[in-house]
Amino acid sequence: MRKELDHTTHFAGRFGAIYFITICCQQRGSNQLCHDTTAAVLEDTARIYHERTRWNLNLLLLMPDHLHALIGVDGKTSLAQLIRGYKRITAKIAGIKWQRNFFDHRLRHDESFAEKFAYICQNPVRAGLISTEHDWPYAFIPDQRPPR
Repeated sequence: MRKELDHTTHFAGRFGAIYFITICCQQRGSNQLCHDTTAAVLEDTARIYHERTRWNLNLLLLMPDHLHALIGVDGKTSLAQLIRGYKRITAKIAGIKWQRNFFDHRLRHDESFAEKFAYICQNPVRAGLISTEHDWPYAFIPDQRPPR
């Protein structure tokens, strides 16, 4: 039995925070997310959340069986409900089978946003999928790519 992760808003998050999020597919080890049609659903849904100010999306990066995101959330928004809604919508539209729950890490005041951003962008390089991070087609930064 897996331990339930605590996604309640901690004291510092009550004033708004940036989170490093990881959401995994139920079946690990196979490519479920890095297909153009699936990627479009994930990116479009993330962009809509961003445009409607449900979150402030800084980066969404898809890997074959999981995704990473850097999102800013105001102090009133429940991170758990926000991610639950995103997973529910994308599962329904794209047929993705997500793992229960998700992993989150609130960036602390002494952590560098740029370092986390670079760490996420290097993920496909570390996995041996590409040689340079700029070759990865499944990274979405809202202000750098026009909507489809």
